[in-house]
Amino acid sequence: MTTTDVRIGTKNTSGRLPDAWGLGLRRGALEIRQFFRQRDQVVFTFAFPVVFLFLFASIFSDDVKGAGVTASQLYVPAMMAAGIMSTSFQSLGISIAIERDEKVLRRLRGTPMPPAAYFLGKIWLVLVTGALETAILLVVGTTLYGVDLPSDPGRWADFGWIFVLGLTACALLGIAVSSVPKSGKSATSVVVLPFLVLQFISGVYISVDTIPDWMLNIGALFPLKWMCQGLRGVFLPDSAKVLEQAGDWEFGRIALVLGAWCAGGLLLCLLTFRWKDRRDG
Repeated sequence: MTTTDVRIGTKNTSGRLPDAWGLGLRRGALEIRQFFRQRDQVVFTFAFPVVFLFLFASIFSDDVKGAGVTASQLYVPAMMAAGIMSTSFQSLGISIAIERDEKVLRRLRGTPMPPAAYFLGKIWLVLVTGALETAILLVVGTTLYGVDLPSDPGRWADFGWIFVLGLTACALLGIAVSSVPKSGKSATSVVVLPFLVLQFISGVYISVDTIPDWMLNIGALFPLKWMCQGLRGVFLPDSAKVLEQAGDWEFGRIALVLGAWCAGGLLLCLLTFRWKDRRDG
C-alpha cells in the first residue's frame, strides 16, 4: 500500500471510498507513525516540559505560605497545561503552515479525501501525543514532587473534560493560526511568540498570586490560563485555592470558557483556513 493509498483510502468491496471518519482514522494512524519515526522530534516533544518542570521546581522549591503546597507542586499541573497546548496549538500551527508551504495541502485537496479526514487525522495525532505527554508529567510529578493523585472519581471526571476541551480548543486555534505565517519558514516565530507570552501571564512559569491583575485578565481571554487553573484544582488540595485570582477553582467558568473557545476556534478555522499558499492566489 502506498502513502497515497493510506491518505485517500483504498476502495472497499462495494466500490465506495470509506467515509470521512474511517479515512480520518487512517490519516491519524499515518500522522502518528510519521511522528514517531522522527526520533529527535519525539525526544524533544516529550522532554521539553519535563526539563522545564525540573528547572523551575529546583529553583523554586520552598513551601508556598498559606497554600499547603510547595512551589514545585504548583508547576506540575501548570506544565501539564502547557504541554497540552504545546502538542496541539504549537505543533499544529507550525506543521500545517509547513505542509501548506510545501504544497502538501494543495495535493491533498485534489484527492477524493474529504477535507474533514485531514483534520481528524491531526486531532488523533494531538490526542495521542497530548495524552502521552500528560502521563509522563503525571509520573514525574507524583514520584519526584509529591503530587497526590486524586482519590475522588469526580476529580478524575474534571480532569477528563478539562483535557478534552482544552486539547480541542488549542488544536482548533492551532489550525486557525496556521494561516497567519506567510511561509513555512516563518511559522515557528509566528506561533511560538504568542504561546511563550501566554505561558508567562497564565500561571505556567510564574505563580498566579504574583502576576499583576491586568496581565491575568489578558491571560484569562485565552484557554491556557483556565487549563492551568483547572488542573491545579484537580491535583492540588483545596488549601491552594487562596492563590487563585478569584480564590476558587471556578470549574463552571473553566468549562464555559473552554467550551466557548472550542466553538470560537471552529468558527475561526472555517473563516481563515487556506489550502493554498498566499503566493498561489
